[in-house]
Amino acid sequence: MNYDLIVIGSGPGGYVAAIRASQLGMKVGVVEKESLGGVCLNWGCIPTKALLKSAQVFQYAQHAKDYGVKIGGKITPEFKGMIDRSRNVADSMSKGIQFLFKKNKIDSIEGHGRITKDKKVEVETKDGKKETYEAKNIIIATGARSRELPSLPIDGEKIIGYRKAMTLEKQPESMVIVGSGAIGSEFAYFYNSIGTNVTLVEYLPQVVPLEDEEVSKQLGRNFKKSGIKVMTNSSVESADTSGEKIKVKIKTKKGEEEVDTDVVLSAVGITANIEDVGLEQAGIKTEKGKVVVDEFYKTNVDGIYAIGDVIDGPALAHLASHEGITCVEKIAGEDPQPLDYGNIPSNTYTVPEIASVGMTEKEAKEAGYELKVGKFPFTASGKAKAAGHADGFVKVVFDAKYGEWLGVHMIGDGVTEMIAEAVTARKLETTGHEIIKSVHPHPTMSEAVMEAAAAAYDEVIHI
Repeated sequence: MNYDLIVIGSGPGGYVAAIRASQLGMKVGVVEKESLGGVCLNWGCIPTKALLKSAQVFQYAQHAKDYGVKIGGKITPEFKGMIDRSRNVADSMSKGIQFLFKKNKIDSIEGHGRITKDKKVEVETKDGKKETYEAKNIIIATGARSRELPSLPIDGEKIIGYRKAMTLEKQPESMVIVGSGAIGSEFAYFYNSIGTNVTLVEYLPQVVPLEDEEVSKQLGRNFKKSGIKVMTNSSVESADTSGEKIKVKIKTKKGEEEVDTDVVLSAVGITANIEDVGLEQAGIKTEKGKVVVDEFYKTNVDGIYAIGDVIDGPALAHLASHEGITCVEKIAGEDPQPLDYGNIPSNTYTVPEIASVGMTEKEAKEAGYELKVGKFPFTASGKAKAAGHADGFVKVVFDAKYGEWLGVHMIGDGVTEMIAEAVTARKLETTGHEIIKSVHPHPTMSEAVMEAAAAAYDEVIHI
């Protein structure tokens, strides 16, 4: 079979690239060895948010009295019901991708795809049968998997990765989570909120260490307040799984500490899926475990491209999607602009949520900018107070000379829905004064963005 484009992998990079290519008139085939939608739809972004929503509903029910609502009887989490709902949501979304493929006349090819020496795609099915496909262009979008630490080999039972954490048969009484990035922190919130005794271990000085320091400190306080044992500046040295309980040795600044737990979740990042894809046969260049590409995602081999978690950059679903769109538009002869990697938003769906884009205050100072920094706490927000979620703040960072919006960092209820304002404004080169003079509706959480900008220029009204 001959195609204009074959995409290997159907995650948010692969399936979006395929649909855009079809819109541009290409004949497209997508190779997928598991389920359409990849990790994001089946094991990541979507089902984790379903779990987190279940946890939030449970917490709302527990605190119904605070809102003047009386609920009779003891409220308990139904762990299996939460897991089942999460899987049902994932299955529904995967079926949605099937519908989109049919709508756009995209061929779904089941099996493991490899690029051959002569730049074709060999697909091996589960029963060992092989079929070869030809394409003018090939996109590698095979995503990533949990990274393993030498001291924490994942066995899928006692030491697990994020996929197993979403499908445990029963709720553990205790859990040690290693790594406090988005994955680790979200699972820490989920399991703690439904009653599991959670210990969160982070090698660096703060949780969510890539965020602005003030945001990291705020989440750390919230976690500790909720009963999570937070161990920063710490590392797991070993985990003895021979007994009924796992004995985890943790190195801290004060010395070594041993924690007994039911399950250890390794959430220390990801490893790109570049093995057994045919990179070596095709002569495709890699560096530090990632495929090397140019600004339009072309590899060193003509006609072969790579997007998403297999290339250098943040491992974010929305970024992979835009990389896919940019890539196929370039292939089709359009005139896309290279993505601005300094304006990619990042969200963490804990409670409170975290959202950020651009430089942190520290990064902006190190870059030599003279700054105007504004901060507005949600304790001063009428909407946050009325909702009963006044933890957190919005922090904005502007260049003092030209008013350029260098970064924004939010922690609070629903801030993942607010960050798009900053992304769009920065794309349009909006200044701090233009944000201040843009009328924001009242009462809303988004007013905090305007108020924080006003605080940067000593014009804030409500604090």
